[in-house]
Amino acid sequence: QVQLVESGGGSVQSGGSLRLSCAASGRTSSSYVMGWFRQAPGKEREFVSAISSSGGRTYYSSSVKGRFTISGDNAKNTVWLQMNSLKPEDTAVYYCAADRAYYISTRGDDYDYWGQGTQVTVSS
Repeated sequence: QVQLVESGGGSVQSGGSLRLSCAASGRTSSSYVMGWFRQAPGKEREFVSAISSSGGRTYYSSSVKGRFTISGDNAKNTVWLQMNSLKPEDTAVYYCAADRAYYISTRGDDYDYWGQGTQVTVSS
């Protein structure tokens, strides 16, 4: 089992920045793809970004590419999502997820563990 805890959410104005953190505990000795997803009110959950267990591969959705950066530190069992140039449409609950796989997947159903989520609100 892996437990994931997100932090760093909050309220910012359009154009601002936030840095989300995801701390993993439990069976962290295994290799996981770590991903970020988000869900806005009334909308389906969507993929945001993911990073391979080695950190050598990253992937972003087209809606955040160039504005968000994912990074990780295996020694600290932590993954971060740096979010810059935030827009009101980025408002959502952001979830961290872990996939016991080698290749990055953008499908939420492929991920094995999920955090509770952290709210991000961007005002215009």
